[in-house]
Amino acid sequence: MTLPTAKSTPSMPSSKNIPQEAFDWYDEYAHGDIDRRTFLSRLGTLSVTGLTLSVVAGALTPNYALAEQVSFNDPEITASYVEFDSPNGHGKARGYLVIPKDVDMTNKAPAVLVAHENRGLNPYIEDVARRLAKAGFIAFAPDALFPLGGYPGNDDEGRAMQKTLDGNKIEGDFMDAATLLKNHSFSTGKVGMVGFCFGGYLTNALVAAMPDTIQAGAPYYGTPAKSNIDKIKAPLQLHFAELDKRVNDSWPDYEKALKANKVDYTAYVYPTANHGFHNDSTARYQEKNAELAWERTIQFFNKALNA
Repeated sequence: MTLPTAKSTPSMPSSKNIPQEAFDWYDEYAHGDIDRRTFLSRLGTLSVTGLTLSVVAGALTPNYALAEQVSFNDPEITASYVEFDSPNGHGKARGYLVIPKDVDMTNKAPAVLVAHENRGLNPYIEDVARRLAKAGFIAFAPDALFPLGGYPGNDDEGRAMQKTLDGNKIEGDFMDAATLLKNHSFSTGKVGMVGFCFGGYLTNALVAAMPDTIQAGAPYYGTPAKSNIDKIKAPLQLHFAELDKRVNDSWPDYEKALKANKVDYTAYVYPTANHGFHNDSTARYQEKNAELAWERTIQFFNKALNA
């Protein structure tokens, strides 16, 4: 199978030209600590040579047209939206299922559950699912916003919608999605999970809550599981951004707990990277770090799920 290569985004200003304060404020904004008005007001206080406020704000907010690496119509995959029962969540849920063309009931493959950020199933996460399928995995990316009609097409509205949902029910939807993958007729029964930001937290949480289902976890800049760390059986490959103080502050205590419970883990910190460095739709994207992290993730899943 042909693996996708990262796409550069030349229409964005270089992240080197944007002050670190702008990235920090965007992180606060993206996680609901400040509103859009405050975010833009703070950006207006910066002096950025050659860049206007609108250009900097535009570079920091997602432009999903720039991010696609694998087409929906790629001949090596089959992508579709699938509804499923979620008795542990909202009753009914929906996700984006991507299957390699050569996988069927007689030629099965391991599966990977993909967990989105705090704004629903946006095009970037769908593309991540397609990348996994290109690498030979059945990939499934649920949309936490399905009970409210699904991802609305923009991140601001998606973020506001997700905040209104019961977090325990969101976790339940993803748990039932993991069970679906384990039992899928094309699946070998081996399931991994990768998630980004809020999805990184979900990955940590489900590895702890479903030790007999999730057999490998790769959280990207995710905060720790809140409970059941002592139940973790699966290996973890954790990805952190050097400049992501909010998430990184939670790591020392989490690492102590992983060590105390003899969890098999590897943690990588990517230099000069900000939270969201894997997301290739904004100026936070760092191609070199993102490609390295993704290469490591695919190798990790191959080792853990194909043994």
